[in-house]
Amino acid sequence: MSNAAPVEPHVMNTYGRLPIALSHGRGCRVWDVNGKEYLDALGGIAVNTLGHAHPKLVPALQEQIGQLIHTSNYYYTPNAEKLAALLCERSGLDKVFFCSSGLEANEAALKLARKFGHDKGIDKPEIVVYEKAFHGRSIATLSATGNPKVQAGFGPLVEGFIRVPLNDVAAIRQATAGNPNVVAVFFEAIQGEGGVNPVDADYMREVRALCDANDWLLMIDEVQCGMGRTGKWFAHQWAGIQPDVMPLAKGLGSGVPIGAVVAGPKAASIFQPGNHGTTFGGNPLAVRAGVETIRIMEEEGLLENAAQVGQHLQTALLTQLMGVAGVKQVRGKGLMIGIELDRPCGVLVNRCAEAGLLLSVTADSVVRMVPPLILSVAEADEIVAKLVPLIKAFLAEQA
Repeated sequence: MSNAAPVEPHVMNTYGRLPIALSHGRGCRVWDVNGKEYLDALGGIAVNTLGHAHPKLVPALQEQIGQLIHTSNYYYTPNAEKLAALLCERSGLDKVFFCSSGLEANEAALKLARKFGHDKGIDKPEIVVYEKAFHGRSIATLSATGNPKVQAGFGPLVEGFIRVPLNDVAAIRQATAGNPNVVAVFFEAIQGEGGVNPVDADYMREVRALCDANDWLLMIDEVQCGMGRTGKWFAHQWAGIQPDVMPLAKGLGSGVPIGAVVAGPKAASIFQPGNHGTTFGGNPLAVRAGVETIRIMEEEGLLENAAQVGQHLQTALLTQLMGVAGVKQVRGKGLMIGIELDRPCGVLVNRCAEAGLLLSVTADSVVRMVPPLILSVAEADEIVAKLVPLIKAFLAEQA
């Protein structure tokens, strides 16, 4: 690919785009306007659960567009209750608030935690958050995020956060000891933007117990790692626990913008009319997309597919990359996989695209793959065949 001149002179320059304009897709493949084909191992950054142009999803959305796209939250939307019930059944939680993005879902979770504290008489509630976390780019979610690079230039940040390292029980106990203002603990079950960093199952269980003992909310951000990506509906379920608050988005609508906050008994009734709201959240098109996504996932066994194909892909990568100088770790769960190198490797995004493979690099040195959950074993093998030689060549030239 050449470094093409900008083709969007009227669009704000907020993304470091590749010189690619995509035209259409089918399954796990997309094509650009010049007809070049790509295997999509990025899935819209964990959004395209069902891949592209899924033959069951497309007619359902076409039908919905012909009926109602949007009304407003002055009125009931039948599929909103249907989708909420589906999410509650699969999570074991009680109630759902719908919004339009992961940022909005996380913002709502932070508001829930603060209101929970105020309802208990705590004037300045504090929330435990984590190093390398990413929860969004609004001022509050940016403040909860643990990345100084994305925070730079946007101070002053919102107060009320206590930051601790991941998977360190002693650290969270020390940071919160004797503090009566703590109201919640907030983490991603697998940090996505931070480098595909899983939270240990034992740590999740210990924090769940800590929250119970202190009457804190346990809030688990499942925006990127939820909706079947790891082989269970939600990544925290591998630890056998339930959160009190669970933000969702990304894969929930298979590409139609939708977010949700699912809440258990301690948090389900905190918001009352007037406390929170949104114009687009829960609109007819978005919730239909969510209902159909879950239906198709279950019909096609995509949780099992994510677990099995993800394990195959991770094993193949481990077999071919571990022991290679410069490869630090291959990690992840299901179809959320990171390959950490010992040096910045952003150039691999371009090189992979030239080879017909779409993926990303996050946290400067982690190659990230979050492909559609329909990925086949043959497509996983194709990812390995394209990616491994490029990683080895990159490391060799940088040695």
